[in-house]
Amino acid sequence: MTTQPPQNLDNHPETFIDVNSSLSLSPMGCGTWAWGNRLLWGYEQTMDQDLQQVFNLAVSRGVTLFDTGDSYGTGKLKGRSETLLGEFTKAYQGPNQDKICLATKLAAYPWRWTRQSMVNAGKASAQRLGRNIDLVQMHWPTANYFSWQEWPLLDGLGDLYEQGLVKGVGLSNYGPQRIKQIIKRFTERNIPIATLQIQYSLLSTYPVTELGVKEVCDELGIKLIAYSPLALGLLTGKYQENGQVPKGFRGIVFKQMLPKIRPLLQGLEEIAKFREKTMAQVAINWCICKGFIPIPGAKTCQQMEQNLGAMGWRLSDGEVMELDNLTQKVDKQMVQNPFQTK
Repeated sequence: MTTQPPQNLDNHPETFIDVNSSLSLSPMGCGTWAWGNRLLWGYEQTMDQDLQQVFNLAVSRGVTLFDTGDSYGTGKLKGRSETLLGEFTKAYQGPNQDKICLATKLAAYPWRWTRQSMVNAGKASAQRLGRNIDLVQMHWPTANYFSWQEWPLLDGLGDLYEQGLVKGVGLSNYGPQRIKQIIKRFTERNIPIATLQIQYSLLSTYPVTELGVKEVCDELGIKLIAYSPLALGLLTGKYQENGQVPKGFRGIVFKQMLPKIRPLLQGLEEIAKFREKTMAQVAINWCICKGFIPIPGAKTCQQMEQNLGAMGWRLSDGEVMELDNLTQKVDKQMVQNPFQTK
């Protein structure tokens, strides 16, 4: 544990990030996978009023980027996350109202294989959102299994941009080699790639450390977004090795991971106590210090308040380095997204 005095404890105002002339992103966002997902996150429609309050709190405090996907919510809840965001946005009146940015990801479903199917998907998402999409993203690449499917879908994203239906185009789960190929094709159409979203946290550094994603994105002017910055909740300190764990799939992962990541959690806890912050706030702030826009989820105002506490300050260089070292020593990191390309 570093013994140097805390640095940058004074107010550190966060500024919005201008991606282009019409698209501006807050330095931290809110992921809304849980807003409609029953299987992994236990969503119920009785939660909607609380989720509206979470939305209101976030926007009023400067977190105006909300990331969703047209696959968030299945069956009778198809597109539920987008629908809720549309309702919440329409109902909200208050600070930063004009800065709300709705970013959605369009899924590369097997039945979507033409560029028009992607345009239609974008229009359907916009209808659920009650407004045009601000940032449209390819949810995952198909290069690892159906490479022939991917280019038409990407071209469809470009069509949405050219038709003025979106303000920006982004990617998700792409590696540097594939990004360069897409940039070349989109440059010919004068369409910029604004963002890249990857799984990134203290327990998931593979796209950066092994693939070199950050260097390529920095060179190309692509802003990085970190999803699952708390590693499904493993980095919050809420769960203990011999204690209660979440139900279902997350519980299985937690039981396997918690004993293996003990040194990292101990180091994270020490820095959190030294900083008078929570472990989750330190883990999110680490992502910000690494140049990412983290998008942690929140289902309650208490969780959102905690996320907000990750803003307005910075870990010292020594603390970042210490966490980097602990991460490298972890016996096992999170399972990587199987769609992640090189």
